Amino acid sequence: MPRNVEIKARVEDLEVVIQRILALRSNATYDVRTEPSIIEQEDLFFNLPTGKCGKLKLRKMGRLQELIYYDREESSGPKLSSYNKCEVNEDVEKVLKNALGTWGVVKKERKLIMVGQTRVHFDSVDGLGDFVELEVVLNDSQTVEDGQSIAKDLMSHMGVEEKDLISVSYVNMLVNK
Repeated sequence: MPRNVEIKARVEDLEVVIQRILALRSNATYDVRTEPSIIEQEDLFFNLPTGKCGKLKLRKMGRLQELIYYDREESSGPKLSSYNKCEVNEDVEKVLKNALGTWGVVKKERKLIMVGQTRVHFDSVDGLGDFVELEVVLNDSQTVEDGQSIAKDLMSHMGVEEKDLISVSYVNMLVNK
């Protein structure tokens, strides 16, 4: 199962944080892709059977739809997330809604910048505000600690502090709002 180390943090000014990441282009240590790609996303979360951990969501990005199951700890620091995903067609939504029911929807505009093996997401989430999310994609030989080190390094470059970190997912924040 693929793994990554994630952090999510609330930010006051997305553009300032984006510029801090783009400034890393001048440092040969970092492989920063040039400009952010903009993605409109809607995530629909499905109920899971009692006792099953994790979350199951259908992510819609224009014509592309992905079914994603993931499991991660609810903590504020860099944490391990294991996931599976696959592309699906539009019929899957109807089947899963009928079979499982839904419990939440998250709509966001996401700007993505790749920094080496890390997906840096700059998210404007409807009803919540602005956030940055790091997903350090681990290869088979890397430990969780390796990913945490990379995440902490990028956090320091962005000016993200421990007090800014969020321990729960966007959908949990919306449901509890």
